[in-house]
Amino acid sequence: MSIKLLINLAIPNFMSIISSNIKFLRKKKGLTQQNFADQVGIKRSLVGAYEEERAEPKYDLLKKIAAFFEISVDDFIKETINEKWVSPAPKGNLRILSISVDKEDNENIEMVPLKASAGYLNGYADVEYVAKLPKLYLPMFKQGTYRGFEINGDSMLPLVSGTVIIGEYVENWSDVKGGDTYVVISKSDGVVYKRIGGKFKENKKLKLISDNPVYEPYEINAEDVLEIWKAKAYISTHMPMPTPEPTMESLTSMMTHMQRSIANLKGSN
Repeated sequence: MSIKLLINLAIPNFMSIISSNIKFLRKKKGLTQQNFADQVGIKRSLVGAYEEERAEPKYDLLKKIAAFFEISVDDFIKETINEKWVSPAPKGNLRILSISVDKEDNENIEMVPLKASAGYLNGYADVEYVAKLPKLYLPMFKQGTYRGFEINGDSMLPLVSGTVIIGEYVENWSDVKGGDTYVVISKSDGVVYKRIGGKFKENKKLKLISDNPVYEPYEINAEDVLEIWKAKAYISTHMPMPTPEPTMESLTSMMTHMQRSIANLKGSN
C-alpha cells in the first residue's frame, strides 16, 4: 500500500480538507493563486487543481505548504481550517504516529539504528522517512505498533551499547507506569532508554533513571517529549554472563550513589 493511500484511508475526505484549507489560508494571506504558486515554487495551474480537488499535493509539498502557513502537517490534513478554527495546544497524551506497512498491509517494525537517532528527531512524524528505515521481522509481535531502537552507552547495564530495544508505542501517556523501562524520544535528550520514575503528567518534569547506579537520575520537561515506547524485548549479540562478585570499587560506587540519593531526599524535605 502506498504512503498516499495510507494517508487517505486514515483521514476521511482527505482531498476536500486539503482543498478548502489551501484556498482559505491563501485568501487569508491576501494572495492570488499566482502569488501563492510563486512563493511555494509550483505552477499556478497546480494551485487551481488542488483547490478544485482535481489533484492532491505529494507529501513533501504538503509539508512545505503547511510550513508556509505556519501550521502543523497533522492539522493541515485533518482539520477544516476557517475563521472559527483555533490551533490546539499540544497534548502530551495525543500524538499522530507515522507507520509503514508491508505488501500484505501489516504494520512493519521499523528499526532506528544509532546512526539514524539524530535524524529520527526530525523525521519521526514523516511517513516517507519512517518508510525508509530498516525493517525487523518479529512474528511474535502481531498486535500493536512496535519499533526497534539501538541504544548507546552503559547506563542501562546489563544491556550493553548496541542492544536493540523493541518498544511498543504508547498512545496515551497517562498509561506510563513508574518503575518500568521505556524508550523516550525528546527534543532535549534525543533517543534514550531509561526507567521512568512516576506517572507522566502534563507540564511537569519527567524523571529518567538509569539501571547503572553510576549514573544519576535526571529530569526532562514533559512538553519536550515526542514519543514514548514501552520496552517489550531486546536483541543483543552480547550473551549474558554470571553475576560477578562485588568488588571494593563497585561497592564504593554504590555507597556514593546511595549517599547522594539520601542527601537529595533530605534537601527536598
